[in-house]
Amino acid sequence: MKLSLPARFAKPSGDVNNSPSNLIMRGQNNSDAMSQTHHAPSIVYWLGEKLCLNITNRCSNNCYFCFKKYKDGIDQFNLKLVNEPTVADLVSQIAVQIHKAQWREIVFCGFGEPLTRLDTVLEVTKQVKLMSATPIRIDTNGQAYLTNKDRNVVEELKEAGVDKISVSLNAHNKETYNLACKPSFENAFDKVLEFIGKASACFDTEITTVTIPEVNISDIEELARSLGVKFRLRQYEQFFW
Repeated sequence: MKLSLPARFAKPSGDVNNSPSNLIMRGQNNSDAMSQTHHAPSIVYWLGEKLCLNITNRCSNNCYFCFKKYKDGIDQFNLKLVNEPTVADLVSQIAVQIHKAQWREIVFCGFGEPLTRLDTVLEVTKQVKLMSATPIRIDTNGQAYLTNKDRNVVEELKEAGVDKISVSLNAHNKETYNLACKPSFENAFDKVLEFIGKASACFDTEITTVTIPEVNISDIEELARSLGVKFRLRQYEQFFW
């Protein structure tokens, strides 16, 4: 499918804001960004006041707008893993960094879906909570009940000590979701809504949406209100310049 993006998604004039919070969905157009491929893969990295954990590159979605399709990482960090880190790998690197700054939160987010490694998330969370009271957030596509069948995912995350859940929902209905996100599971959209509903009862939960052309933003905002969760919009800019 060939996508024609509206003018509002064209390359902005003047300087591009390359602050860490905007690099998630925004391409960098400089030699420093391109040189990131020369760095060893990072399993612990940081964006502003967030300490981030890159635990897998696997994902049950294949979104056409995914950052990892166009870049190897963010800022100076290479997020293309050669091997998935063990719990010991993650904990040892977290221990080095956790007291070097006043981190606002610790976030499971990287170039994959963290809840494909549910047991790793649970164990790392438990061990991090022994080191620090910093809130722990999981950035997820919300398909954990599909990738972890017969598990009480939300309850297990709560028991481990997770504080916040951020669910990426980049469609207002099943048809749009299947088109834009290309999930591995046919019933993914419905299961994402189910996950959000369960998470909202236990966590500070939000829905995030990227402003791709296919999305009806007002419909997703209404969906977030109906589920009793927060809504956050993330700007998308095409990478082809």
